[in-house]
Amino acid sequence: MRSNDLNYKKEYIRPMMTPQHVYVFRFGKHKLNNRVIIRYSHTWTGRLKINEIDVRLHHQHHPRIFRTENDLLLYLSQHMAKKQAKKEKKLAEEAESKKD
Repeated sequence: MRSNDLNYKKEYIRPMMTPQHVYVFRFGKHKLNNRVIIRYSHTWTGRLKINEIDVRLHHQHHPRIFRTENDLLLYLSQHMAKKQAKKEKKLAEEAESKKD
């Protein structure tokens, strides 16, 4: 992440009264204003079981909550596609304004 000019901070929280573990990952270019919170537990066989993934990007008021990693990846790919389309539109407008 740092090779792409993104700073990050990892935290692990182990609540005392619940069997659930919490992992917090904050990241961003200038501020750490994006975060992913993963709540997970262990099955009786010792395997990790992800219970919930919360994603809050760019000061969203309500985090997006996902049950599986595939749901999260689908959301992020759609988010990136929208951002890329917006960027391309802006570049096209700038190129057209330079022509005039």
